[in-house]
Amino acid sequence: MKPSANAYNVVKASEGLRLSAYPDPGTGGEPYTIGYGSTHGVTKGMTITPDEASARLVEDMTEAADAVNRLVTVKLNQNQFDALCSLAFNIGQANFRGSTLLKLLNQGDFAGAAKEFDRWVYAAKKKLPGLVARRKLERDLFERPV
Repeated sequence: MKPSANAYNVVKASEGLRLSAYPDPGTGGEPYTIGYGSTHGVTKGMTITPDEASARLVEDMTEAADAVNRLVTVKLNQNQFDALCSLAFNIGQANFRGSTLLKLLNQGDFAGAAKEFDRWVYAAKKKLPGLVARRKLERDLFERPV
């Protein structure tokens, strides 16, 4: 599967567009982030254009989609897939791979997996309002019938 506009819209709404590198909100430092939440190769003081931000987002979402396609063993609808792509992009492939959410999902426990979105709202042991809002968007999308 490939991410639809819904996946991109969740990421864009959650991340916002920043054309100058900024420190991770959870740590106040690295990794630096730019565009729509991209961290690959980002350094302090870096700037990009809107087109570069869009290209980075496509690359990042392609990587997230590859991880979801590789790690999820149950059949998903497009909304579930899109929500998981947004989550995997945000928490990283290693965290997604080791998550209880993925374990429950692959056991066929979709309701249990949906509840797990609410656990991913911390960065550096701090509950962040932006992550709470993002997880609500993702969970709502995950639970929305196609």
